Amino acid sequence: MTNISKEDYLSVIFKHKDQNEEIKATVIAEMMNISGAAVTDMLKKLSKEGDVKYEKYKGIKLTKKGENYARNMVRRHRIWEVFLHDIIGVPWEKVHDEAHRLEHSASDELIDRMEEMLNFPEYDPHGDPIPAKNGMIPKLRKHVPLSCMKPDSVCSVVRVNDFHKEFLNYISGIGIKLNEKIVVEEVRNFDKSLRINVNGSSFDVSQKLADNVFVEIVTI
Repeated sequence: MTNISKEDYLSVIFKHKDQNEEIKATVIAEMMNISGAAVTDMLKKLSKEGDVKYEKYKGIKLTKKGENYARNMVRRHRIWEVFLHDIIGVPWEKVHDEAHRLEHSASDELIDRMEEMLNFPEYDPHGDPIPAKNGMIPKLRKHVPLSCMKPDSVCSVVRVNDFHKEFLNYISGIGIKLNEKIVVEEVRNFDKSLRINVNGSSFDVSQKLADNVFVEIVTI
C-alpha cells in the first residue's frame, strides 16, 4: 500500500467526517471511481494499521491516529488549492489535481509559510473548510444539496464536491461557482433531474450533479 493511496482514502473519509456525515464503502468506491472490492481490501489494511474502524456493511470511522493523519493531509491540500487559485490564478476546476500532486512533497514549514502569506484562509476554492495548524476546523455555512431545492427556489452556491475533474469541468462550463446564484425552474418527479437557471441561461442537470452542489436559500 503506497502512502499516496493511504492519504487518498483517509482524506475522503475525513471530508465526510468534517461534514458530520458517516461514510460507507460504497460511497468511497463511487467518489474515487474504483471497485468495491478494492475499497474493501484497502479498508481492511487501514484497519490493521490502526487508521480506521471498519466493519463490513457498517459505516467507517477514523481512529484518533487516522484522523490526525488525514487532518494534516487535508490541511496541506486545501492550502495548496488556495495558493494555486488565488496567487497563481489556476481555475478552480483544475486546482484539486494540481494540489494533489503537490501536497505530498512540501515540507510542514513551507505549508505554514504559505498559510501565513495567504492570511490564514478558512475555506478552499470549493468551499471546504481548511483545518488550522492547531486542529480547529472552521464551521461550514448551513447548506443543503441543490437536489433538495423545490421549483422556483433561489439559492447561492456554498460548496461543491471536488473529487471528479469531469464534474468540475462541467459545472464550471455552465457557470456554477462559489456564491453564484441559481434559480430552480423545474424539478422532474420521474428522475429528480432539474432545470436550473445560472446567470440568465437555463440548463438541465441530473440528480447526481445536483447532489454534489451545495447551496443556501437566498431570501429575495
